[in-house]
Amino acid sequence: MTLKNTFFTPVLFILLFLLPNIVWAANQLDSVRIWAAPESTRVVFDLTQSPKYDSFSLTGPHRLVVDIQDTGAKINLDKIANNSKIIKKIRFSSPPKKGVLRLVMDLTKPVKSSLFTLPPTAPYGNRLVVDLEDSAGGSSAVQQSVRRSANQSSRDIVVAIDAGHGGEDPGSIGPSGIHEKRVVLEIAKRLARKINSISGMRAVMTRSGDYFVNLNKRSELARNSKADLLISIHADAFTSPQPNGASVWVLSMRRANSEIGRWLEQKEKHSELLGGAGEIIQNTDSEQYLAMTLLDMSMNSSMAISHSIAGDILRDLRTITHLHKRNPESASFAVLKSPDIPSILVETGFISNPNEERLLSNGNHQEKLANAIYKGVLRYFESNPPADSLMAKQSNIKHSVKRGESLSVIAQRYSVSVSSIKRANNLKNDVVRVGQKLVIPRA
Repeated sequence: MTLKNTFFTPVLFILLFLLPNIVWAANQLDSVRIWAAPESTRVVFDLTQSPKYDSFSLTGPHRLVVDIQDTGAKINLDKIANNSKIIKKIRFSSPPKKGVLRLVMDLTKPVKSSLFTLPPTAPYGNRLVVDLEDSAGGSSAVQQSVRRSANQSSRDIVVAIDAGHGGEDPGSIGPSGIHEKRVVLEIAKRLARKINSISGMRAVMTRSGDYFVNLNKRSELARNSKADLLISIHADAFTSPQPNGASVWVLSMRRANSEIGRWLEQKEKHSELLGGAGEIIQNTDSEQYLAMTLLDMSMNSSMAISHSIAGDILRDLRTITHLHKRNPESASFAVLKSPDIPSILVETGFISNPNEERLLSNGNHQEKLANAIYKGVLRYFESNPPADSLMAKQSNIKHSVKRGESLSVIAQRYSVSVSSIKRANNLKNDVVRVGQKLVIPRA
């Protein structure tokens, strides 16, 4: 009995002595990932538990210091891939007290920082996210785009091309491990090259590399570029491998009109958790919901144009791939909700289907998909060029009458008189029918 007490007393003492260290290192920093965008950088700290943290900035030189409570780390920060123009390096520093993990980001310039945590969401666990934005603000690409339009007597038709997901958000993952974000970026780049090859048209990409752009920011980038159309490119997925085929989606003010649509709406919420929660957390003012309600009232025109372009694109997609649905589908996607910009979402195929996953990762098939989308867009704008565009002045304007349109509405859109439209089309009265093709005289 005495021997047992003699043995266990020092063991108990050692355990009690080490207990504070065990508590201090209850959380572990497993890895650090850096996602660089042209005007911002996202840093993701992967942790075993949800962290408690503090942060502050320093100048001379510029630094951001992040303190994570009760956390340990056994990683080599020197081996982290870093292609950011904002971050020189990330390093450990002496903590203010025992048990705190202090990380310092050495910066190249002053930045605006935003920190938030994200819960486990496949394929990631607990995360502390740090978003760094150039405090000078503004996108040089967008500013250049706006200046170019302002200096032209007749402007280009601008098509904003949005490659879905990116960075922290891989999108759907195929059976062999191919990420949706990489496939759709390749298709988007091919589409942009085709758009840029046409005189009077110009493409603007919401992302040109592997980084995440918040869902509402994508529409904002399109608006700042004065886009006439936003095309968001994705690769479909479902809970089973059987579904296949391409589809084109437009905004629905109600629920999605298919089971696949409801699944995709859930997938978009998943993307918000993976990459966009920072904006959701920050924008909690109830005024945004009132503003959205008012903006929703002005969507009718954009939605009608979106539906027409979606139909044009489907006509060409069906010549090179199977269609999941022959007509445009409807769902409530954040990227489609810009009231002033016609917006469509193209699902290029099901990456969850093994055969289509192989096709989607093939360069030749990506080129065919890009070409089909391009032909549908070009056909629409050749028939319906904006009145102040270079394309409108280079060719005869042809307008297809849509539901709810009258001669006076069409004349107002193109800044011409009703009588001039009647003369150009030999109309004896003001009656027009849906689908009727009209030649619009130059103003």
